[in-house]
Amino acid sequence: MSKKTPKDPERKRLAKPNWKKWGPYVADRQWGTVREDYSSSGDAWNYLTHDKARSKAYRWGEEGIGGFSDDQQFLCFAWAFWNHQDPILKERYFGLTGQESNHGEDVKEIYYYLDATPTHSYQKMLYKYPQQAFPYEKLIEHSRNRGKKEPEYELVETGIFDENRYFDLWMEYAKASEEDILIKLTVHNQGPEAAPLTVLPTLWFRNTWCGAKEKIPALTTSPEGHVQASHPELGTYHWYLEEAEQLLFCENETNQQRLYQVPNEAASCKDGINDFVIAGTDTLNQGQTGTKAAALYTLTLPPNERRTIRLRLSKKALKNAFADFDALFAQRQSEADAFYEVLQAHTQTDDERSIQRQAFAGMLWTKQFYYYDVNRWLNGDPGQPSPPESRKTGRNATWPYFHTADIMSMPDGWEFPWFAAWDLAFQAVVLARLDPDFAKYQLEILLRACAMHPNGQIPAYEWHFSDANPPVHAWAALKVYAVEKKNGKGDLEFLERVFQKLLLNFTWWVNRKDTTGSNLFEGGFLGLDNIGVFDRSELPANVRLEQADATSWMAMYCLNMLRIACELSLEKPHYQEFARKFFEHFLYIAGAMRDIGNTGINLWDEEDEFYYDKIHFPNGDNLRLRVRSLVGLIPLAAVEVLDPVMLEKLPYFKEHVEKFIQERPDLAELISRWHVPGKGEFRLLSLLRGHRTHMLLKRMLDSDEFLSEHGIRALSKYHRDHPYEIELNGTTYDVHYIPGESDDSLYGGNSNWRGPVWLPVNYLLIDSLLKFQQYYGDEFRVEYPTGSGQSYALREIAAALRGRLVGIFRLDENNRRAVWGPYEKFQQDPAFRDYLFFHEYFHGDDGHGLGASHQTGWTALIANLIDGQGMGVL
Repeated sequence: MSKKTPKDPERKRLAKPNWKKWGPYVADRQWGTVREDYSSSGDAWNYLTHDKARSKAYRWGEEGIGGFSDDQQFLCFAWAFWNHQDPILKERYFGLTGQESNHGEDVKEIYYYLDATPTHSYQKMLYKYPQQAFPYEKLIEHSRNRGKKEPEYELVETGIFDENRYFDLWMEYAKASEEDILIKLTVHNQGPEAAPLTVLPTLWFRNTWCGAKEKIPALTTSPEGHVQASHPELGTYHWYLEEAEQLLFCENETNQQRLYQVPNEAASCKDGINDFVIAGTDTLNQGQTGTKAAALYTLTLPPNERRTIRLRLSKKALKNAFADFDALFAQRQSEADAFYEVLQAHTQTDDERSIQRQAFAGMLWTKQFYYYDVNRWLNGDPGQPSPPESRKTGRNATWPYFHTADIMSMPDGWEFPWFAAWDLAFQAVVLARLDPDFAKYQLEILLRACAMHPNGQIPAYEWHFSDANPPVHAWAALKVYAVEKKNGKGDLEFLERVFQKLLLNFTWWVNRKDTTGSNLFEGGFLGLDNIGVFDRSELPANVRLEQADATSWMAMYCLNMLRIACELSLEKPHYQEFARKFFEHFLYIAGAMRDIGNTGINLWDEEDEFYYDKIHFPNGDNLRLRVRSLVGLIPLAAVEVLDPVMLEKLPYFKEHVEKFIQERPDLAELISRWHVPGKGEFRLLSLLRGHRTHMLLKRMLDSDEFLSEHGIRALSKYHRDHPYEIELNGTTYDVHYIPGESDDSLYGGNSNWRGPVWLPVNYLLIDSLLKFQQYYGDEFRVEYPTGSGQSYALREIAAALRGRLVGIFRLDENNRRAVWGPYEKFQQDPAFRDYLFFHEYFHGDDGHGLGASHQTGWTALIANLIDGQGMGVL
């Protein structure tokens, strides 16, 4: 990097909100979602399938390949293709439902998000489209025939990419201005022979008029030959298509005849363009007008030839739409490079810069317009058939208050095209480095009155709002705040807004998840889908579960809220009372975990020196669940270090803390090290004293237990040879180490915390080690790996763990990437190897990617781990 800081127009654009009016806000998948499910059974996957999707006008959102839209998704653009072999147009990505696959729903396409800027002034992605007929039925049949102990059947295994018989489709966007979007497709025939390809860039309006009394928007051909898109709220846009052969129009209306055997009222339907291109049927509008339009390009490309298609969508009418097209694209690409040159100042190698930039790009590509009005969804649209009566007592029926129509960060554009509360918190931590305002907005969305339940619960995720996700919003808010504070001044107004809303949520946890008032929390599911011996949201009869992770999450929540209150108190002293409250509550929780209240439910096991969940029976008996999992490591995350300089500025808080620990030395001496200043006079608040920290780290850093070559496993490898079994009410439950995909269907079966490496908890653990390091300094040393005889400071161990996680994606000494596992096509072919998937989780022994393949959401934390920025203390 040159000594002179490059000019960075992208950062200047971030100060102008209208630059984000248009972006990649079209979902990768809308079919099979809860929002579009109007069945009586709640079986969303089978109510609206991939096969039905081309014919059904959606109610709540739109999907497409490489899609782009305005921020209310009124007008949408995406690409469609036909290889002259498939029975349907490739208008949407294909994937398997949970019933079709042996390991849950899974997209079966090869596409990569390669570049993006936070204002979407430049975007780039790659889709690999086979030249032979897409193996839809083969994927379904082979996947159904595989058992739980077998791996998923992947698209690359079908042989569809053999001899490189596919097209590389490079989709790019560049904005000339806020409402002037340049669109480019570069087609590259990678195959050994000439091959045909029909390209159909498609523009359409989301159907907002069905059942509503409003003016229907229109796409029409202008006298100059381009398409005009007129919308009553959005206004008029002009769509220019260079050298298009033909313009095709239809209506974005449901094909009632095909789906329900009911005569169609519309002259043409949503699948009209598909039927015309594939079968030559008369299913188009003849008047060159409609609510959906596509331009037809028929190409035949010789081997290794490239062809470019250029389009432009502009608010302004242009005389020559393509005169400055290439120059503008080059300028926006250069500006994207300048933006990332600053952002990647601490990134060491070209390979790591590429990994990091793709992770950031995935975060920005998976922003989506998320529209869900639960009250309307429960009761139905005016003029439309009413939803089934069962809906009023079914999924999300107790959340009629929820109503959002916002741009939100998705965990995965296909497998999880809906928010998940704790995913969103981790996503915000990454987004803060790209666009702090958007990151803050993401954290606040779920805290608003139109999202948070009146009782204070944060909605978990679309499939079940009432589930409980780990309470990490306060932690994420501090991280986002710290990014801006490091670069200038932190946004205290944001921190205060979040704090006020989180007070409600904290109270909900105390009232609803501590049913005995003992400061031991239950939580249930808590995002760790099948980490327990049984589904923790569906407990056996007459059993109450005291959860080590739920209680530790709440201890962490207390410390996060305490830290926010301290930060606010520096300018608004009355927040010291809140700091005092959370300090005391933290110690009560910590004391409960050590049975200081004589409850008989000590979650720390003195024999194993590890934290375990405990079952409480009605007769007063207790049973410790000796499962060595992340549940027992979460206490490490409940740590905060307070600066002595800050404490001197908070006299009320300091005075009452000193008084409280004098009155309750049993709590202070066993849990906190308040009276033992660390390096630089810092004060430590933690669930763990030095010995317990050592003992947890001893297990965590043992390669025969939690430590893998690629990070910390979710379950100890000890359970491979020593499965844990328990019998309750005549049913035997068990837990055993599974490094890859789960072999059971507990909690859906599409997520596995029984052995694989997960980025978010690894990130929290590393972050916590850096906090302990600030207090203890280099004198506190731990053996790493356990049994090696070599000891290191915690900062060195944190760096080593970061290196293991980055090693999942980084090229090793054999020029291979662990993420690609056994798939030689991805390992060896340069047209695949360096384009990455950011999986949901990773094999606990060899690190190859598993679960959702585009979970750039929390797996994008790898971008922060690569250079270590934004980690540790505030």
